[in-house]
Amino acid sequence: MANLTRWNPFRELTRFDPFTDMEDFFKEFGMRPAWRGFEAEPQIKVDVSEDDKAYTVKAEIPGVKKDDINVSIDGNRVSLSAEVRSEKEEKEGKKVIRRERYYGAVSRSFTLGQDLDMNRAEAKYEDGVLMLTLPKKPGAESKKLTVR
Repeated sequence: MANLTRWNPFRELTRFDPFTDMEDFFKEFGMRPAWRGFEAEPQIKVDVSEDDKAYTVKAEIPGVKKDDINVSIDGNRVSLSAEVRSEKEEKEGKKVIRRERYYGAVSRSFTLGQDLDMNRAEAKYEDGVLMLTLPKKPGAESKKLTVR
């Protein structure tokens, strides 16, 4: 007697991987997807921690001079921006074969739970990591509501 298998119409959808499937599609035509070979634009990755008195922010901004970094604070909103430059050059002997350059700006903004004391805020940049100490404004406590 033959084994019966229950048909699940959603099984094929759960196996769908758009990047793998699209690469197979392009492989049929002897082409490669357009997003291959491009480097992602640089981004600012941020870790935020909090204690009773201040927020601590660690932001990865590698390959940037500290003079090219801007930090602004408005109430509880923090904005980071930096000018990024990247230059690559490949040579064979004395002849330049390929030269790639990237010039641009990256930025990141986020809000925190309490207003910040801008006068006591500190910033330090070392080894590609921007370290911010952002003291909370005294008397500006957040209120937790009880849901009924």
